[in-house]
Amino acid sequence: MENLIFSNATPADSVLSDYELCQTPSLEEACLWGKRIFCDNRIYSRDQHFKAHIYYRRLGGVGIGRIGYGADTVIDAGVMEEFALIQMPIRGQELVESGAHRVRCTPRQGVVMNAHMRTLIHHSENTEKLIIRVDRELIRHLCQQHLGRTLRKEIEFSPEMPLDTAHGRRWMHMVGWMYDCLSVNEQVPPLLRAQLEQTLVGMLLTCQPHNYSAELCEDDSPSVAPAFVKRVERYIEEHADAPITIGDLAEQAGVSSRSLFTGFRRYRNTTPMHYLKEVRLRRVHEELRQAQPSSGTVTAIAFRWGFSHLGHFTTDYKRRFGESPSETLMR
Repeated sequence: MENLIFSNATPADSVLSDYELCQTPSLEEACLWGKRIFCDNRIYSRDQHFKAHIYYRRLGGVGIGRIGYGADTVIDAGVMEEFALIQMPIRGQELVESGAHRVRCTPRQGVVMNAHMRTLIHHSENTEKLIIRVDRELIRHLCQQHLGRTLRKEIEFSPEMPLDTAHGRRWMHMVGWMYDCLSVNEQVPPLLRAQLEQTLVGMLLTCQPHNYSAELCEDDSPSVAPAFVKRVERYIEEHADAPITIGDLAEQAGVSSRSLFTGFRRYRNTTPMHYLKEVRLRRVHEELRQAQPSSGTVTAIAFRWGFSHLGHFTTDYKRRFGESPSETLMR
């Protein structure tokens, strides 16, 4: 690969290879698939080498894909009413006109296309891109949970998304992990699905500038009572086997997500989701100590407690308990 996007286990050329929707030289068929995934659109190309290939997987309010057209192509995407669209080229380049903005996308420069803006995409030959479709309501809901209030205006992201900055590398590290996870896991349990949705949207709100960024970065001025932190800890202990998001914890506590983060940072020197991960690691440890050694037991137990990436899970487990999961199982 000629870019800095992927260091994950699944090569960029192979992500979502089991989720092919089409490979077609037909402009009409490519438009039809674009309409099914996104919205009404038109595709223009006079190049005889035109051949659309689309890989796509939907997961709740998030959809991820890999798309290329094989030739110089113009996509009139119209107006995306219900979602924002993020595009990150693996190779080649595109010129994206979204509202009054023009962004030249390369493997080091992505783009965020906001809802309600007319978009025109000039796709160069031999270009292939990753796309992430995020429901507008999901973005708004999570932002409101973090702020603890209703939004007065629609969220509008800066269209330019540099991928070689600190924020860009953090974003792409998460994107690479997510594509890797969804390329190899056919079944995604509710626990993991909720985590993936919340992690991706939370990372988008954190890493990509938008009209609420300054407010989201502000610290709460009032202190958070220890009793409030303990109440959330008890909830995590009692519901660690259920799909839990930061929004769920904030709702249980009756405060904003920012207050929740501030409380755990001040009184526990951690974050709520890290505390949840530690609880789940402990539950896995307990199950492994009582389980009978058998093929696939470690994988099954880890997956049941929301750990989908065995490499990361094993590293965290060894850090926490000083031995590998299989060593615990064999003792």
